[in-house]
Amino acid sequence: MPCIRTALGVAAVDPSRLTAAERRQHDGFRRREAGNAVIRRLVAAGTPIKEIVRRTGRSRQLVRAIVRSGGTEVFRPRMSSLDTVLPRLEAEWAGGCRTGAELWRRVRAAGFAGALRVVTEWTTRRRRAKSGGGSRPSKPPSARTIARLLASRRDRLSTADVQLVAAVEAAVPALAAARDLIGRFHAILRSKSSGGLDTWLSDAASSLLATFATGIAADRDAVATAISDPWLNGQTEGQITKLKFVKRQMYGRAHLDLLRARLCTA
Repeated sequence: MPCIRTALGVAAVDPSRLTAAERRQHDGFRRREAGNAVIRRLVAAGTPIKEIVRRTGRSRQLVRAIVRSGGTEVFRPRMSSLDTVLPRLEAEWAGGCRTGAELWRRVRAAGFAGALRVVTEWTTRRRRAKSGGGSRPSKPPSARTIARLLASRRDRLSTADVQLVAAVEAAVPALAAARDLIGRFHAILRSKSSGGLDTWLSDAASSLLATFATGIAADRDAVATAISDPWLNGQTEGQITKLKFVKRQMYGRAHLDLLRARLCTA
């Protein structure tokens, strides 16, 4: 993310372009950084962690985290209620709908359960980014958003998203290589042929997917069989998942007779 922020020109934040919620996050970040700077100065002076804890009143765990981390995010990544409807919002925005209330009504009709404020803040950010022209955005996209854009077809992205993806790939070429490897792995799965699996494992061993490739290589024969064999245990796994879901709904207190009644009548 530091490389991506630098490439997108958002290493510094312009508070005037933040929404109210983002401004609160930015203020909190500045307060945290002021306290963290004190701890880093003490560490640079050779002060033991135990003494830093005594002087600052911070917990040992927090002090260790500050010492070991290279920095903190201005905007802490978190799950957003908009994640599931972002493609719909982008499509409606590209279709000419620019009103937050109208966008909220449309996505709510499609099953969105979030508040109006969430959608209006999204439209505010999009409107400011559009009016800002070539100026830098107020915050970098989240890792989830970048992953979605990298995995999407270029002809389905807006001009701004294509420019963002190009900037990210130029700054972090390893991400572009990983995207290509993921596409090749999907092609192997769709073709039901494990002939290219060994070549893929060799190429992926030195990429960002090295850990994933190591796990596949450790059970290579089983993976190759799963790719080429038409028989799957998906139905069995689905029923097991359904059974566990029902048990969790009843806090694990389901006897066999109650489980049978719920599952057989579902």
